[in-house]
Amino acid sequence: MSESLELDSDLQALGGATAAVAERYVETIRQVASGASPEAAIPLLLLAVSDLTAAGARLGAIVDVVPAARFEPDDGPDPDVEPLRHSLVNLLDGVDEYHEVSDPLVSRDVTDGSLSNDLTDIAQALLVGLNHQRAGNLSEALWWWQFSYLSDWGERAASAGRVLLGLIAHLRLDVDPDVAGEAEFEALHADD
Repeated sequence: MSESLELDSDLQALGGATAAVAERYVETIRQVASGASPEAAIPLLLLAVSDLTAAGARLGAIVDVVPAARFEPDDGPDPDVEPLRHSLVNLLDGVDEYHEVSDPLVSRDVTDGSLSNDLTDIAQALLVGLNHQRAGNLSEALWWWQFSYLSDWGERAASAGRVLLGLIAHLRLDVDPDVAGEAEFEALHADD
């Protein structure tokens, strides 16, 4: 029996949608890491992470996906994301490290994080699922995306999203008081 027949139409649609978002995320991260548009890097990363977070929420909201096979099929080697990680480290130099509460439900402990590690580890997990999906093992891909979302990349995406939003807020709102005062004065007296 075909695996696609074992999954209902809702799960098939979710698998296709998740694969599309995963592809867009990985492509965006690769483009940003290439350094082609450094001035747009932070906004593009925020858009990619936000889009992915919404897809992850759908995975977290459904009942557990049960793969068709008892054992994970070997759909090829895990992708090597280390070059991507190194490129992101270079690109995000000076804003890569951050602090956060490790688990706000059970602890007040603050841990250190790395935006480049978060973005790369998310890509790694998505690529494993994409390997399964491309090999025709959609139930395994959905199971992997759901499991890895709940156990790892969901938290990493949430952390990365907070950091990226914080960076954009600082870039746009942290204005020198003298510059802000001059702009306000000019705006108020523009019609004089």
